[in-house]
This record gives sequence, structure tokens and C-alpha cells, in this order.
Amino acid sequence: MKRIFIVIALIVALVYLVIIPYIHQEAKKFSPAKTAQLELKGSSLEVEYSSPSKKGRIIFGDLVPFGKVWRTGANEPTTFSTTQNIKIIDKTLPAGKYSLWTVPNRNSWKVIFNTQIPDWGVTRVDGNQTTHDPRFDYLTVEVPVKTLENPVENFSIDFEHLKEGIQQQDYLDLAWDTTKIMIPIYK
Repeated sequence: MKRIFIVIALIVALVYLVIIPYIHQEAKKFSPAKTAQLELKGSSLEVEYSSPSKKGRIIFGDLVPFGKVWRTGANEPTTFSTTQNIKIIDKTLPAGKYSLWTVPNRNSWKVIFNTQIPDWGVTRVDGNQTTHDPRFDYLTVEVPVKTLENPVENFSIDFEHLKEGIQQQDYLDLAWDTTKIMIPIYK
């Protein structure tokens, strides 16, 4: 009986210490890590994410279902960091590091800043459920969807600075396939 327990313990250790890290490393080859940065009036903003490819697939409404929380990229959850308090639309986001989750829909997306940063974006059990825990949601906003004429092959997150009339505005942009959202950021 003791030998069976030792064998089972060794198998479990092998799975968690070797096989799962290997699978995670292999997954990163198909969705490379990317970083977007912005200096905003004395505050440094940074987004770290993994960038999957379209590869001829239907993305939103199929690969990424409408109405469900998405890890917003691949592999680990996307993270958003700010060194000073900022405003996302009209809500204050304190300095810190957050996981960034979204709920895509046809006409608008919910964007969620969560204080918990799990080590992987989906559960290890079935790979379809996110590791997002809504108890740690700090800020949620909703933004409209823009339809792009030309599809974006690789999921991308970037900062954009636009001059609108006499005012200037900074945005956090997410784009993939023919979908783009722009999240207003204020210092």
C-alpha cells in the first residue's frame, strides 16, 4: 500500500512539476509574449499579454464566445500596470498591477481590472473556463466596438494618442480580426 501511495505521489509531482510547465512553455511558442507601454504625464503604464493568431478562424462569437469572460489574449492573464492613479473613462484606478479581463459582445465589451493575477488564464481541468475571480474585480467599464475594414492577424494591445479637435486623448486599444475597442485613459 505504501508503494502505491509513493508511485501516485511521484506521478502527481511529475505532472505538476514537469508536464504542465512544459505544456505552458509550448503554448507560448504559438502566442508570443508582448508588451505595450505609455508614459502619461509622469505615470508609466504597461500591458503584458500573449498574442494569438487568427489563422483563418472566426474569432469573436466563435473561438472567443460572446457574453463570457475572456482572458484577453492567451496563456497567462493579461496584466495592466500603472505607477500612479489614473482614470479609465470616469472611474479611478489606483496605482498597481491588475489582471485585465474582457467580456466581448457584438456591439460593446466590458473591460475588467481585477486585483488578483492567477498564474494561468484558464483552468487546468478543461481549458475552457477562465481563472477570473469576480470577487477581486476592482473596476469595470463598457466600451463600444469598432469594426475594422482590414483584419488584424495577431491579437494586439497598444496605446494610442489621438488629437480630437483641440483636445488630446489617450486610449488603450485592443484589436483582433475585424474588431477593435478603445478604452479612454486620463491622468
